[in-house]
Amino acid sequence: MTELEKMLKGLIYDPNEPTLLELRKKAHSLCREYNQTPEEGEKTRSEILKKLGIKLGENVYLTGPINFDYGCFTEIGDNSYANFNLTVLDVCPVKIGKNVFMGTGVTIVTPLHPLRWQERNLYSPKPGYITDDEYGKPIVIEDNCWIASNVTICGGVTIGSGSVIGAGSVVTKSIPAGSLAFGNPCKVKRQITDADVVGENLRYKD
Repeated sequence: MTELEKMLKGLIYDPNEPTLLELRKKAHSLCREYNQTPEEGEKTRSEILKKLGIKLGENVYLTGPINFDYGCFTEIGDNSYANFNLTVLDVCPVKIGKNVFMGTGVTIVTPLHPLRWQERNLYSPKPGYITDDEYGKPIVIEDNCWIASNVTICGGVTIGSGSVIGAGSVVTKSIPAGSLAFGNPCKVKRQITDADVVGENLRYKD
């Protein structure tokens, strides 16, 4: 099994293996290019996202700056949006559904590190080569979610459809569908209901 296969399966892997290093260098370079491209150059920016290998739906808009570790292990559904400073560390698959809105400074992080320093610290398996042991867990954000500013979503989490995550939250456990959740650690406060309608048009009720 290759180090890439181990990584995507959530197994302990070597992050400094040459293939992974090259994939990250490519992604980081493309992110810099995207971040330096004017918003009015949307065609060019879309081409950069395609080069990153992100599986994009229709009408996806990432304001930028963006930071992806790989990009090619992330999927973003139709009509989804991210404001400034989206960071996605996709060492395991990241799936963002349709109609997901993300505020400024949202961080989606699949990587995990051992708790014991004896397993976490750098080591040299052969002369001139230094690495460490890492692993990860996938993240899923289902359709119709709102992720407010400065939210951090940790590996292994699924956020259920239609949920709202309040600003500044750190999401360490999965959130059921239709929930209003916030805090550090993020906890469900209540379900979202028709009582939360803020418009007068009945089309908002489902």
